[in-house]
Amino acid sequence: MAPLDDGIPERAAAGDREAFAALLSQHYDFIHTVAWRWCGERQDAEDVAQEVCIRLAGAIRGFRGTSRFRTWLYTVTLNAARDHMRKRRREQWRDADYVREQAVSAGGGDGSDDASDDLWRAVRQLPDKQRDAVLLIYGEGLTHAAAADVLGCAETTVSWHVHEARKRLKVLLRDAAA
Repeated sequence: MAPLDDGIPERAAAGDREAFAALLSQHYDFIHTVAWRWCGERQDAEDVAQEVCIRLAGAIRGFRGTSRFRTWLYTVTLNAARDHMRKRRREQWRDADYVREQAVSAGGGDGSDDASDDLWRAVRQLPDKQRDAVLLIYGEGLTHAAAADVLGCAETTVSWHVHEARKRLKVLLRDAAA
């Protein structure tokens, strides 16, 4: 685990290029891991991580230090992942015939029978707020309070989203098994 930021985010926000480079170096693996958890695909995670690094160049000026840098970075990464996945869904809808043809020619599926992969695939099908809450709590190991900070909502709201996600996941997994 990297040491605390020691004022690096504040210096980067003030325009210190070396501090910004250190910040990216210190947090890139974290950004990539969070992006992978949201997207579930290596290439998508790399794309999101690159997008976050680009966004940080402008967004760092907006970091005020009112929350921990990592909490703020979760929000930036989460927004980039959401944007990427929305863009990807639009492309898939637009190119549905092509995607279907590729799936058939590839033999369908990725060959993975791992229950964990099936679960995370089902999690990625949840509505945005439920998916985000589940990924923060179970994927990233955050407390409900920390997830509430990242999502910008009340802790009870996070708990409700997790509760609703569990109900929906039971249905999704049951349907997938049938």
